[in-house]
Amino acid sequence: MRRTLAIGLTLLALTAGNANAVVYYSKEEAFQLAFGEGATVETKPLFLSDAQTAQIEQLAQAKLESQLYTFYVGKRGEQVLGYAAIETHTVRSHPETLLLVLSPAGELEKVEVLAFHEPPEYQPPQRWYNLLLKKPLEAMRLGNGIDAISGATLSTRSAVDSARKVLAVYRTALAGNPH
Repeated sequence: MRRTLAIGLTLLALTAGNANAVVYYSKEEAFQLAFGEGATVETKPLFLSDAQTAQIEQLAQAKLESQLYTFYVGKRGEQVLGYAAIETHTVRSHPETLLLVLSPAGELEKVEVLAFHEPPEYQPPQRWYNLLLKKPLEAMRLGNGIDAISGATLSTRSAVDSARKVLAVYRTALAGNPH
């Protein structure tokens, strides 16, 4: 009886962590948010050299998980509408997935939460993500016009790191060769 109760409580504890998981948008819906209805989206894989990886990590002040990085290029006809990256990172112990959209000139224009698996009280409101918009990479730091949120400090730090990575990858590997 005790063993059955212990196993039941363990299973309950393991599944309770995912009870708060929320997926807001699919990949297709994310691209529509990024570029609008009717836009075509091309995948732009970047195979980063060791030198590029080191430069990106220095600029971003964050570690890249891989030397393969993917941007998505939104187009209407031949006109480039912008670039999007989908960043997934662990906040505390569960993942968050963000859509980060750059203008054709490489300026951060939009941040959308695609999925958040931490408890909802750890998720910053959209108005906080909007503080990241149009900020240059060098100025994008917590405490520099971007405040951490009490109770969501790890979420804000993770989001800033993701935005810095996307901007650094764009600058290092895509800006000189956008198409």
